[in-house]
Amino acid sequence: MRMTLAERVRSAVATLMHATGESQTDLATALGVSQAQVSRRQAGSAAWSLEDCEAVAAHFGIDVLDLMAGPTQASEALPDARRRAAGRRVSGAGPVAQGEAAR
Repeated sequence: MRMTLAERVRSAVATLMHATGESQTDLATALGVSQAQVSRRQAGSAAWSLEDCEAVAAHFGIDVLDLMAGPTQASEALPDARRRAAGRRVSGAGPVAQGEAAR
């Protein structure tokens, strides 16, 4: 069964957060919204708007069409510099902090 556009975007956002080690709170801060708003969008009880999709894509450094294409394309488009590396964890909403030990 094919995923709807809304499902592809939600799945792509989840994949990008996982790949970068960012939380909903980190993403919300970057987008200027509350964590609850990100949670509702990810749960499907609220929709990601086109403007939201543009902001999410810009935050992760990918094209909005890659985000809308779904998790595989979004993950492949994610710049290496934005990826979480083994043994490091994210501090804040920015790129992975260098030299932080995993807890």
